[in-house]
Amino acid sequence: MINKIRNENPIIHCITNHVVSNFQANGLLAIGASPIMGEAKEEVEELAAISRALSLNIGTLNKDTLDSMMLAGKSANKQRIPVILDPVGAGATAFRKEAIQRILTEIDISVLRCNAGELAAIGGVEWASKGVDAGEGNIDLETLATRVAKEYNLVVAVTGETDIVADGSRVEKITGGDRMMGSVTGMGCLLSAVTAAFTAVSPADPTAAAIEALKFYGAAGEKAAASSNGPGSFREKFLDMLYGRKIEENSFGFEKEEGVDVLWQRSSRY
Repeated sequence: MINKIRNENPIIHCITNHVVSNFQANGLLAIGASPIMGEAKEEVEELAAISRALSLNIGTLNKDTLDSMMLAGKSANKQRIPVILDPVGAGATAFRKEAIQRILTEIDISVLRCNAGELAAIGGVEWASKGVDAGEGNIDLETLATRVAKEYNLVVAVTGETDIVADGSRVEKITGGDRMMGSVTGMGCLLSAVTAAFTAVSPADPTAAAIEALKFYGAAGEKAAASSNGPGSFREKFLDMLYGRKIEENSFGFEKEEGVDVLWQRSSRY
C-alpha cells in the first residue's frame, strides 16, 4: 500500500487540529500523499469531493469546525470517499461527546482511529481520562473495540502499548513503535491522516488499510527512536523514516540511513 500511495499521490483532505496541522501535512507529503488542509464551510464540500479520503480530527473543536466536518463528511459519503475520524479527547467535555455522537450518527465513518480513553468514552465505559491523553482504566479493549465497530459499522483502530484493529468480526493485534512516540505532540493525529492515505488506496478493505498503516507507522517509530537523542531529533528522524528513501553516504562523511520500507521488509514481525 505504501508503494501505491507513492505512485498514486492521493489527495487527502484534512479538517484537523490546529496544533499539529503542519506536522500532519508534512507527514502526508513524506509518505507520498497530497494534503489539503481546508476547513471553511464555503469550500469543504468541494474539497472533499475532489479528494481520495477525508481525515477529521476534533483536537481543537469549535462550532464552526464541527459544521464544516458535517458538510465535508456528507459530501465524502456521497462520493463514496472513505472518512477517517480521530476523536481527540472524546471524553474530556460534554461538547466533544456530543460532537462525536453527531458525527458517528450522521456520517458513515470508515475508520475510527483512537486511543483507549477515547474508545471508552465512545463506548460509554468508565475510564479515568487525562485531558486528551489516553489516561488509565481497566477494560477489555478487544471486546469494546469489536462492540463499537459493530454498533457504528466501521473499523476501530485503537493505539496503545499494543495496537488493536477490529471490524466487528476480526481482531488484529499489532506490536511495534517506541515510547518516544508519546513525547511528541501530534503523533496520533498524524497516524490518523496516514491511515486515511492508506485507506484511500484500499477503500474496499479499510480493515487491511488500518492494519498496514499501523504496522508501517510503528516500524517508522522504532527506526527513528534508534537514532534519536530526544523528542526534537525524534520528530525530524520520524519524518525521514516516513519518507522511506535510502540516503547514500556522501562526500561529507554522513552515515547512510535506510528508510522504513527497508526495515519493514527485513523484519519478521511484519
